[in-house]
Amino acid sequence: MNSLDGIRVLDLSRVLAGPWCTQTLADLGADVIKIERPGSGDDTRGWGPPFLQDANGRDTAEAAYYLGTNRNKRSVTCDISQPAGQALVRELVPLCDVFVENFKVGDMARYGLDHASLKALNPRLVYCSVTGFGQTGPYRERAGYDYAVQGMGGLMSVTGERDDLVDGNGQRVAGGPQKVGVAVADLFTGMYATVAILAALRHAEKTGEGQAIDMALLDTQVAMLANLGANYLVSGKVPGRSGNAHQNIVPYQVFETAPAPDGSKDHIILAVGNDGQFGKFCDVAGRPELAQDPRFARNQDRVRNRADLVPLLAALMKQRGKAGWLETLESAKVPCGAINNLAEVFDDPQVRQRGMVDAWQHPLDPALRLVASPMKLSATPVRTDRPPPLLGQHTGEVLGELLGRTPAQLAGLKDRKVI
Repeated sequence: MNSLDGIRVLDLSRVLAGPWCTQTLADLGADVIKIERPGSGDDTRGWGPPFLQDANGRDTAEAAYYLGTNRNKRSVTCDISQPAGQALVRELVPLCDVFVENFKVGDMARYGLDHASLKALNPRLVYCSVTGFGQTGPYRERAGYDYAVQGMGGLMSVTGERDDLVDGNGQRVAGGPQKVGVAVADLFTGMYATVAILAALRHAEKTGEGQAIDMALLDTQVAMLANLGANYLVSGKVPGRSGNAHQNIVPYQVFETAPAPDGSKDHIILAVGNDGQFGKFCDVAGRPELAQDPRFARNQDRVRNRADLVPLLAALMKQRGKAGWLETLESAKVPCGAINNLAEVFDDPQVRQRGMVDAWQHPLDPALRLVASPMKLSATPVRTDRPPPLLGQHTGEVLGELLGRTPAQLAGLKDRKVI
C-alpha cells in the first residue's frame, strides 16, 4: 500500500516543474495520467543526448532528462488543441482528484480546461497551475523559465565568485553571476506544488470542496532566498556573491588542501557551524590559541574579521592532504566533506546503502538505472513498479479502463490524430 493509493492525477504539465511535482505524487502512490502531444510528447523526450539506448546500442527517442522526471506515471497521447481532445480531458476530470498544468496564462481557458470550467464538472477537483510568474501581476503573460527566474529572483546575484577576488598578479578579478548547476527554481516550485496539492486534498477530504493553486517560479525563487532574503529585509544591505563561503558563518567554505598524489589541486569543505566546533577544529589544526583570540572566539567575531581569519586557515589547510584532513576532522566531529563528481557520488557507500539508485524493467532496457526517490516511509513505501512510460504507452489502457472506449473507437480517434 502507498500513501496516495486511490488518488488520481491528470497531468497536463511538461518539462520540469510540473512533472517533478507529479512524479513525487506518483512515487507516493497516486495514479498519474500524463497527457502528452501525439507524435512528440513532453519536450524533454528530445532533450539529449544522452538518450536511452536499445539492445543494439542505438539511441532511442527516450532522453535521460525525460526518464529522470516521469517515473511511476501512465502516458496518454491526446491533442488538446482539437475539440475532441478537449472533450476526452473533460470526460476524465470527474474521475480525477488533481489536475496539474503549466501552460501560459489564458491557454487553458481557450481550451475550456481552466479551473472554473473544470470545477463545474468536479467540485472536489484540486487544480494546480504552474507558471513562471503566476496568474496575476504585470508579468503574468510572460513565458517564465528557470534560468531567467534564477536571475530575476536574486539567486544569481548571490551565486558565483566574489567580485573582489585578487589574482596572482595582485589584480582585482570580477567574479560575475553564476546560475546553479541544476534548475532549482523549477525543482523547488515542483516540491512546493506537491505540498500545496497535499494540503488542498486534505481540505477537499474534509469539506468536499476543491480549490485552485497558483504556483509561480518567481514566487518560489524569492521564497527560497531564505536567510539571505531575511538578511536584506532586516538590515537593508544588499548581499553580494560569496563564492563558496557562507554569508553568516565563518569558517564555512571550500579550502584547498595539500596536492593530491598526482600533483593536482585538492579541496575539502569545512563547515564549522558553532563556536564549539571551531575550538575542535583549532585543536585538530594545531592552533588552539585561535579559538581564544577575541577576534575569532565567537561566530559574530569571525564573520566581522573574516578577512583576517580566512587567510590564516587557508595556509593551515594546505599543510595536509584531503584524506588526512577528512579523517581527523570527522574523528573530532567537525563538519567537513569531500567534493565528489557524479561517478564518486553514485559509488559512495552511504549513497549505495541508502538505495538512491533504482533498477526498472523498462520496455527498452530491462535493467534501467535511475535516481531513486529520497522519501523513506516506514509503513507506506514509495512506489517502484512503473518505469517512465513510452509515449502514449497507456492510451488504450486508460481510455478503455476509465472511459470505456472500445478498440474501434480508439482506432477512430487515432485516425483523426486526436490520440
